[in-house]
Amino acid sequence: MVARGFEGVRPAHGFAFVRLAPDGASVGELAVRLGVTKQAASQMVEELVRKGYVERRAAEEAAAEVVGEWGGKWGEVLGEGGVRVLREGLGRVGGGGGVRPVW
Repeated sequence: MVARGFEGVRPAHGFAFVRLAPDGASVGELAVRLGVTKQAASQMVEELVRKGYVERRAAEEAAAEVVGEWGGKWGEVLGEGGVRVLREGLGRVGGGGGVRPVW
């Protein structure tokens, strides 16, 4: 992945990507999925935003922000169609909420 420009991706990020794939998630939802505190999830989100892997967007019906827009880094390598395929695949893998790390 590093050779393709994806530096600093850790295994824990994969679990976050699975949760974010279908339609995004709030930091609180991500914390529940990962089994970590909101603070830890927020730190992970900030890292992913800083690295260009995800972007924040305003939630439609809540005061909380949702992390869900996949950052430009993915599009640069995969193109728009590739990003769509990746998100759909990850959504199928974790669709019901079954994929969770064992810390």
